[in-house]
Amino acid sequence: MAARAISSGMISFGLVSIPIKIYPAASSESISFHMLHAKCGTRIRQQHYCPNCNETVDRTQQVRGYEFSKDQYVQFSDDELKSFEVEVTRIIDLVEFVPLEKVDPIYFEKAYYLGPDKGGEKAYRLLAEAMAQTAKVALAKFTMRGKENLVLIRSVQGGLMLHTLFYANEVRNFGEIEKGETAKIKEGEMELAGRLIEELSKEEFRPENYKDEYREKVLDLVNLKIEGREVRAAATQVQRAQVIDLMEALKQSLEKKVAKEKKVAAVAGGRVSEAPVAETSRQREKPLSLEEFKSSLQSTGLEVGEEEVQRSYEGLSSLRTKNSLSWEAVRKKVKRLGEDLKIATSQPDLLGRKAKKLKAARIPVSTKDWDRY
Repeated sequence: MAARAISSGMISFGLVSIPIKIYPAASSESISFHMLHAKCGTRIRQQHYCPNCNETVDRTQQVRGYEFSKDQYVQFSDDELKSFEVEVTRIIDLVEFVPLEKVDPIYFEKAYYLGPDKGGEKAYRLLAEAMAQTAKVALAKFTMRGKENLVLIRSVQGGLMLHTLFYANEVRNFGEIEKGETAKIKEGEMELAGRLIEELSKEEFRPENYKDEYREKVLDLVNLKIEGREVRAAATQVQRAQVIDLMEALKQSLEKKVAKEKKVAAVAGGRVSEAPVAETSRQREKPLSLEEFKSSLQSTGLEVGEEEVQRSYEGLSSLRTKNSLSWEAVRKKVKRLGEDLKIATSQPDLLGRKAKKLKAARIPVSTKDWDRY
């Protein structure tokens, strides 16, 4: 689906004006819930209640109030508040340019993509490339929803991105927080900590390597409930804070890291005697690719969504790593799944009216699903 602009504007850069369109850069995928009446399952309606008058208050009878003292308010009507709003303007006037590293990330609030509007392509391209070459970002003022915002514009992947920023008075003073200044660092601990950081360091940040496991678990549970399957809540285990010897912990971390690297090097160098036989034979096998996995599901005749296939493959891969399964064992699981799905295809009553549509709950998705399969 093509991106849809949520607004338009004009970047003012000296004597140059660049017409632009504004697009949302991200959207939250957090799980949200509605409050229901446990007795009947109906969604609960929220009402505004006045405890002084003992009655429900309609929105037309409400005004806004600013609390200047405990339980004392100054009232404002909507018209009064609108009179304070900044005059609506779509001009983003660039005030100054600074190095990006000089802007603390704590000031960043929301992000938007900027794209050129008709007639602004060349000027847009010029500004984006010039900012990239000079490694500078622009600070500007921009009115959004009647409020004047401090914004930052930077060059990203050949285009421009706008970030709304918090004002200085909105960022809390870190000086109010105790930061362990009185703690004594033992000799050698700093060196060990630095070595551990280097051992765990990567050249770049890859967000695709990180998954919202909570969201996935909730969605798996949703699918199970939709299917009418019994769900038993696991007991929550509270982890207690443990006081540790920092020096010893750092040494153990480094030792584990070095031991793992030696093990991998030994297998790669052909010294199989230093590594378990099961591990070396597992590595010699041809891995099950995503395309092979997808092809196995498609051969059953059922239509499986791309997202469900990806999640199922990731769950199977996680199980293989967790239980050190051979690729042969992995393929046996996939084969059993395929046989079950073919049976379901030949007996439509097993899937109801949507025999050709496969929901995520009908194939193993999580590591736990595959472990039980």
